[in-house]
Amino acid sequence: MHRNTLLACLLGLILTTPVWAESETIPWGSLSKQEQQTLRRFHDRWDHLTSERQQRLQKGAERWTKMTPEQRQRVRRKFQQWKKLPPEQRQAIRERFHRFRQLPPEQRRRIIQRRRWFKSLPPERRHELRQRWSKMSPEQRQHVRRRLRSMSPEQRQHQRRRWQNRGGHADQRPHRGMQQRPSHRRR
Repeated sequence: MHRNTLLACLLGLILTTPVWAESETIPWGSLSKQEQQTLRRFHDRWDHLTSERQQRLQKGAERWTKMTPEQRQRVRRKFQQWKKLPPEQRQAIRERFHRFRQLPPEQRRRIIQRRRWFKSLPPERRHELRQRWSKMSPEQRQHVRRRLRSMSPEQRQHQRRRWQNRGGHADQRPHRGMQQRPSHRRR
């Protein structure tokens, strides 16, 4: 996942959080002072918003008030980056996020874990992996995906450690002349 995907996930959480509450409108006066302050730009049109939109905005405002100043600053930066993206790219991110939300919970969890693993790598290493991935053909990328999907979580974890230790790419294999041979030789 690229950082744009992370931004889309964040925006999606704020804007598309499922609503389980009843479908009643929320009176402006029932919002906390902090929520009203956060949502002040919606004050004049609040009564004209759908109940679902009001509930999503209230939940987003509630999350916002619980964030640390550093988290808020990070969200502001990400939102500025989002606004600078071309409309086509924002739409593509929205579509990827929608597809992500449609995945089974286990698959979403794996994707999130992989993202965390990737983000835990040093910046130089992430850059190197991105470069290698971008140079791969679509067929090579598909091969990597299939290979990873066919592994158990334990095998994937073991393989990641091996790749990290040798500084290789996720699908890097020894060159033909360097393939490991059995320790016993036929004579």
